[in-house]
Amino acid sequence: MNNEIENKLRDKNTKPTSMRILVYDFLASQHIALSLSEMEAHFYPADRITLYRTLKTFEEKGIVHSIQENNTSKYILCHDDCNEETHKDWHLHFYCKICKHTTCRTDINFSAPNNNSVRIDEVRLFAKGICENCMNETMQ
Repeated sequence: MNNEIENKLRDKNTKPTSMRILVYDFLASQHIALSLSEMEAHFYPADRITLYRTLKTFEEKGIVHSIQENNTSKYILCHDDCNEETHKDWHLHFYCKICKHTTCRTDINFSAPNNNSVRIDEVRLFAKGICENCMNETMQ
């Protein structure tokens, strides 16, 4: 597994340090976006600054994208076609008001405009509501 992660990091021009491998592996196991504090709790007693720098490097290299939510950044792995130039983040980020989870909704996506007069590098689409799991629980 580590070799696969090391190759993915190298493909993104990122040196595969121990911490970067651990963070990538952890994020790959998550289906929700996580804040620095949530990740810090998992990596305790790791240094908060090292974790923050790892996430910022990952964001710059197109490995993770950040979702701004109530003055907090949350992080989730990007798709493989993101890179240092652009994050191909053409989907909705959804925050559930009940379970408090933020997820990428790839079933609700938007296509990049076919317009050569502008270049859009990033779009941030965010919605709040109630997710399917919480809706099902409230209906029972």
